[in-house]
Amino acid sequence: MEENLSRVSDDVISVCAANAVLRTDGVAALAGGLSNAISMTFRKKESISKGIKVEETDDGLVLDVFLIVDYGAKIPEVAWNVQHSVRDEVELMADMAISAVNVHVQGVKKEKDDQK
Repeated sequence: MEENLSRVSDDVISVCAANAVLRTDGVAALAGGLSNAISMTFRKKESISKGIKVEETDDGLVLDVFLIVDYGAKIPEVAWNVQHSVRDEVELMADMAISAVNVHVQGVKKEKDDQK
């Protein structure tokens, strides 16, 4: 019974990861994906875990992060920073081992048109 009390839900892990991602320089937004589209269709609201997929394995958690980067950002640097931010945040907040943080860049946010 103690194991159930110490288990952290995937939604809580997703929120921790999302907060870490959105605080990272160069990240414009999280990308939704198929599960968010389904949630929007049936529930008429965005999923809490938009852009974050959590999978539990024998080696620890595997997190897939789907994001959009700012125009002009150095994508490898942003991905590296996201990996470290997410790992640190989730390990600190959820006290769970992370085996991998996979970053999937889904697009680039266009530069604002300052001439108009």
